[in-house]
Amino acid sequence: MKVLVVGGGGREHALCWRLAQDPAVTRVLAAPGNAGIAQVAECSPAVAADDVAGIVDLVERQDVDLTVVGPEVPLVAGLADELRTRKRNVFGPSAAAARIEGSKAFAKDVMARRGVPTARAGAFGEVQEAVAFVDELGGAAVVKADGLAAGKGVVVAPDREAAIGAIEDCLVANAFGEAGRTVVVEEVLEGPEVSMFVVTDGKGSCVLLDTAQDHKRLGDGDTGPNTGGMGCYSPVPFVDQETATWVLDNVLAQVVDELRPYRGVLYAGLMLTASGPKVLEFNCRFGDPEAEVLVPRMPYGFATLLHACATGRLAFEAGNAGFDEGAAVTVVLASEGYPGSYPIGVPIDGIEDAEAIDGVTVFHAGTGRDPDGQLVTAGGRVLAVTGQAGTISEARERAYRGVAEIHFDGMQFRTDIAAHAVEGARA
Repeated sequence: MKVLVVGGGGREHALCWRLAQDPAVTRVLAAPGNAGIAQVAECSPAVAADDVAGIVDLVERQDVDLTVVGPEVPLVAGLADELRTRKRNVFGPSAAAARIEGSKAFAKDVMARRGVPTARAGAFGEVQEAVAFVDELGGAAVVKADGLAAGKGVVVAPDREAAIGAIEDCLVANAFGEAGRTVVVEEVLEGPEVSMFVVTDGKGSCVLLDTAQDHKRLGDGDTGPNTGGMGCYSPVPFVDQETATWVLDNVLAQVVDELRPYRGVLYAGLMLTASGPKVLEFNCRFGDPEAEVLVPRMPYGFATLLHACATGRLAFEAGNAGFDEGAAVTVVLASEGYPGSYPIGVPIDGIEDAEAIDGVTVFHAGTGRDPDGQLVTAGGRVLAVTGQAGTISEARERAYRGVAEIHFDGMQFRTDIAAHAVEGARA
């Protein structure tokens, strides 16, 4: 099987890394890829992840057997539809189904139709209407740009002033462009967050993957601005089988059925409130950095599983969705200034030493090569250092041992990834 992975971040490195180990895979290609992906796949750096025509052309020229779409932007733009019209197998939903991530207002409508529990919310295109709803909620609110904002269009506002500022950023200052033409204002929920995933084939088969918990805030103790994710661990010890089954039946399977035919992965970000699980968001692709802890724990038949989802044969290949009994923890190393503006081209050292540690894998999220071949930073999130072991505590220790070996100027990271899980807390 010849497989193309679309994207160039840490999620895509994890996908390529696992696919390259699969005996069913003869070649792994990536578009555009990055410096780390280039170690396990044939990269096409001139083909951007959102270049739908360029990716379709690459699939045709290389006669690719399976295209695995990493990021959400090409899915929302209709890449999967374009490939399917050419009878090409693709792991990823149609543009119509990808609206579950592409529009938060649409996602709220889907949840309302299916009775999926979520925060009370409203969608608004005018500041005054949005502020009136904030007042109705008591001042504190979550303000979200309706469209895709690369993980940065969400503000948890503790008071009315902050909520108005976030609303005006979207609707007046145009901070998120077209994505912020509409804002979704939600009540603030309380409880621990958890990420849950299903893979599905458009024929009614849904297989629940393992749980993960992301750390979205920049700083220790969940302080600072929201980011794309500063670290993650899997599995989540306080999500029992009864809760997981309830979420599968009442959340994920409901949305998959509403959006049928949905082929690919559906990711629900949930908050476990005192009154039960409630949905915060849906994604139409693997999370990042969730993929960096989920994919390493999955079996070597990964390509067979994804191909079964693309071809409507998941019922026959569900066994390839199993997980090992251990745990994984990943710590993101970010550039100075992230999630705001940041420098690029900063030399990186120590990755080989980190990967020499048993159970440590370093996934490249934003890296490149300078003219002399030196590995350098090329993004806000630069690396994801993943430790695997029998327990979360051991996996965490390995991940941070790996972090200690790596250096680049301005490197920032959280020191408390998975700490609550080790201590037995639910945060």
